This record gives sequence, C-alpha cells and structure tokens, in this order.
Amino acid sequence: MSRLAQTHGLSEVQREILSTVRDFVDKEIIPVATELEHRDEYPQRIVDGLRELGLFGLMIPEEYGGLGESLLTYALCVEEIARGWMSVSGIVNTHFIVAYMLKQHGTAEQKEYFLPRMATGEVRGAFSMSEPALGSDVSAITSKAVRDGDEYVLTGQKMWLTNGGTSSLVAVLVRSDEGHPEGTAPHKSMTTFLIEKEPGFGQVRPGLTIPGKIDKMGYKGVDTTELIMDGLRIPANRVLGGATGRGFYQMMDGVEVGRVNVAARGCGVAHRAFELGVSYAQQRHTFGKQIAQHQAIQFKLAEMATKVEAAHAMMVNAARKKDSGERNDLEAGMAKYLASEYCKEVVEDAFRIHGGYGFSKEYEIERLYREAPMLLIGEGTAEIQKMIIGRRLLEEYRLQG
Repeated sequence: MSRLAQTHGLSEVQREILSTVRDFVDKEIIPVATELEHRDEYPQRIVDGLRELGLFGLMIPEEYGGLGESLLTYALCVEEIARGWMSVSGIVNTHFIVAYMLKQHGTAEQKEYFLPRMATGEVRGAFSMSEPALGSDVSAITSKAVRDGDEYVLTGQKMWLTNGGTSSLVAVLVRSDEGHPEGTAPHKSMTTFLIEKEPGFGQVRPGLTIPGKIDKMGYKGVDTTELIMDGLRIPANRVLGGATGRGFYQMMDGVEVGRVNVAARGCGVAHRAFELGVSYAQQRHTFGKQIAQHQAIQFKLAEMATKVEAAHAMMVNAARKKDSGERNDLEAGMAKYLASEYCKEVVEDAFRIHGGYGFSKEYEIERLYREAPMLLIGEGTAEIQKMIIGRRLLEEYRLQG
C-alpha cells in the first residue's frame, strides 16, 4: 500500500470497501485504461464490474437497496477509481449527484421509484445545468418549462452532459415562471425536472434529442453530450420534490457534494502521476546514475508528494464536514480549488520527469497530461471557487459595528 494519501479513523467496513476498490482498479482498470482512452471507447466491462461491487448504490440508503455509506467513503472510492482512469470516476459521479439530489429533495414516490434501480445501476443518472451561451452564469439559463394541464412542456438546449448518451435518467435545470411573478430573482424561478429516456443518441424520446458525443482533448471513453428539448412533455410528478422554484437550491446542493468528488478525482490523478514519476525516475539513468539520484529530481518528487498529501487532507476534511451535517461550501470550494490546481502541477512535473517519453502515447503520463485540465473547469472553475471562498470568508470574519 502507498505511503501517501492515507486516511486515519476509518472503520473496518470502510477499509474493506477501499481495499476491494483498490484491487479492482489495479487489476481491471489500470491495465486497460490507456488503450480504451486512445480509442475513446466506453468502458462497459469496467462499468459492469462497478455494478457488481455495488458502487452505483454506495451512498443510497439501505432501505432503497444501497450500501448507505458516507460521502467520505464515496470520495475515497472516487479517489481510487480516478487513480486508475478519471473517466470512470466521471461515469460514477454524475449518477451519484442525481441519486443524492433524489435522496435529499425527492418526494417519497420519486425515491421509491428511482433509488432502488439506481442502487443496482439499472438506471444510471446524468444532470444538466450548463447551456451553450452561459458557462458558469447559472442565472442566465434560458431553457424553460411551461405548464400545460398535468404536464410541463420543456424547450431549450443544454450542454456538457457527462453520461448524456448512456444515462436513462437526467436531472435538468430549467426556468419555470409559473407561480413566480415578474421580477422574481432568477434563482427563485428555476425548477429541476427528472427526465426518463432511452440510452443512446438521436431522438431518445419524443421531443428529446441527444445529438452525439462531443470530441474532447481528454476525458475520453465517457460520453459528454448536448441535450436538445423541443416540445418535450414531462408529467408534473417529475418535478424534483414536487414543487417548482426550488431547482437552483437543489442543484447547488448536488454540485456542493460534486465538488468534493472533483477534489477526490484530482487527488487520484495526482497520486497516479506521482507513482509514474517516482517509478520512472528509478528506471531512467543519466550521467551514470538513476535520475532519482539527481537533486533536481528529488526536489520535484518532494514537491509532488507534498501536494498529493495536502490535497488529500483537504478533500477528506470537506467530506467529513458534509457528513457531520454542517455547511461545507467553504471547505468544498477550497478542496476543489486546491486539488485541481495541484493535480495539474503534479501531472506536469511527472511529465517533465519523463522527458521526451512523456510526449509519447506509449506512456501513461501522456493521457494524464490531457485529462488533468478538465478538473480545472468541472463543477466550477478556479475563479468560481475563489468567489465562493472569498464570500464565505467575509461572512465568517465580518467586522462588527
């Protein structure tokens, strides 16, 4: 077991789960990840293995067929999976966010209907906030829902859905002005809809189209898509929580735990980059000795390992804060910001240690070098995290009088 990124105070059950996931990653993911990534191939066999392990139901309560584990357990599993291949952790993460939103905000009927099948992986989730013209400005959403009897009619275009093609349930945030007079703050007139669909591309149900996979620099294998709604009819009982106007808060709650997840992914990718760097440094020789014996390389390894440890500690702290029931947007923002930035730096240092070979597709570090940038953007850019952190700090340290 690695000396780095150890987590103290875990229960025996947590240690057993992590050991099982770590073995799965070492045996089933790492040996095939680069080949699948280069082909941009969906890792169906790996996903089937995760279903058998119960990973899709890790945080779903036992009463709905899940394992009922904590956010910390989940984040540590994600860290291990991302160490093997970050795309696989993305497949699990979007599913987890939708399940979490259902658990926290769904009606009793919605929980009974969706969660047991999500726990087995039979139903897999995706969620959608972003649109082509807005990026981080969620208040500028233009997709809308209009009430028509016992249904809503949804129209608009969404962007950057992870699992957009392979999912069968999408949580979509749209504007719904029903019951919200003109002049209502934008975030108070948004609603989350639970949209069931067939997996695949093209028209996946009347009024709903998934055009195809977006070709990306990295983060391959997992399908990232657009979603186009054109007269899509959704029954009123598929409004998350049963009432309109709550969607923004529901999504932000999901994104908050998602940020812990992205931090965990950053930790996992950075950890793998360190492993690759420290291994190659002991295999490559220059000037008559291992390059690991050169002080310049030892300095790099020292900095890389310290960043891995620091990011892991902040991620664990953010997860434990959320599990305690306390507000954790400050800790989650800090963890996501630090872990993604450190991940980029550790991967680049490992790339430099590899020298010219790091530029070759034969070496795993080349894949990590293309994957790390996604973490700088996912679940909010570094600039968004700094805004969240700054505002929360001013709340905590506000001058009196």
